[in-house]
Amino acid sequence: MGLEGRETAGQPRVTLLPTPNGSGLSQEFESHWPEIPERSPCVAGVIPVIYYSVLLGLGLPVSLLTAVALGRLATRTRKPSYYYLLALTASDIIIQVVIVFAGFLLQGALLARQVPQVVVRVANILEFAANHASVWIAILLTVDRYTALCHPLHHRAASSPGRTRRAIAAILSAALLTGIPFYWWLDVWRDADSPSTLDEVLKWAHFLTVYFIPCGVFLVTNSAIIHRLRRRGQSGLQPRVGKSTAILLGITTLFTLLWAPRVFVMLYHMYVAPVHRDWRVHLALDVANMVAMLNTAVNFGLYCFVSKTFRVTVRQVIHDAYLPCTLASQPEGKAAKPVMEPLGLPKGAEV
Repeated sequence: MGLEGRETAGQPRVTLLPTPNGSGLSQEFESHWPEIPERSPCVAGVIPVIYYSVLLGLGLPVSLLTAVALGRLATRTRKPSYYYLLALTASDIIIQVVIVFAGFLLQGALLARQVPQVVVRVANILEFAANHASVWIAILLTVDRYTALCHPLHHRAASSPGRTRRAIAAILSAALLTGIPFYWWLDVWRDADSPSTLDEVLKWAHFLTVYFIPCGVFLVTNSAIIHRLRRRGQSGLQPRVGKSTAILLGITTLFTLLWAPRVFVMLYHMYVAPVHRDWRVHLALDVANMVAMLNTAVNFGLYCFVSKTFRVTVRQVIHDAYLPCTLASQPEGKAAKPVMEPLGLPKGAEV
């Protein structure tokens, strides 16, 4: 990830991009991958390493705290939305460990990508499976909120903790199975071969299953939810946006915005200029990956901003973790003062 040292005066040697209507360069850019000997340098330097280290150091503990709080709420209320949010948080934790730590920091920074190819390809399966699980669980949450608002009677009759857990288990199994074909994913950072048909199929499968199709589902269902709320307002009823609906709209909007740069830079890499031949595309993909991984750590702030119930539960979790440390630090034989139990959630409290 460091500079290669073949540039002069601190300026990297760049590769000219093809012009849409250029005639003189048309022969040179007939193929996807021009024949240029130098690889593009990583002009971002150590910034990605610092960024991912901070993201992992702050994001992983926050995600674990979120998982504990959502686990308590799911056990206490038995609402499907809490189970979906808990599964989404678990998927984000896996992404932080497998992609941020094992992929970017361990394999990319510490080992400088000097890893056996088999290990890299097996890691690809886990990385794509974690991505699929996170996005598809968000789709489950979207469908659940759509059914609850637009078809409340059917939602009350059909929803149950057991059915919710089975749906999550099915999504996780499907995510693992669909990650297996990505064993043959072409490493854009190391492989210098031109993209094969298999590689193009895998990349488009990735774009469709992780971004374009989920965003289409988010757009349709969120539009139906907003339309339903507006109709309630026009009919004289108060168009109340519940906490679960607000969290859903926040999650789907953040995902769509944060993942868009990565998808479009990858498309540019495939059809215009490859990452390892143009330092500008290399830099753009570095930044796009950093922005996309931010999606794994922002949900905690969203939950705290929207839901008072979640904030109360987080305080209870921190209090329960701090109390044993306080009691253990007291001198032996000194009786501890009685501590009041934290108040439970009010009846009917929402996310």
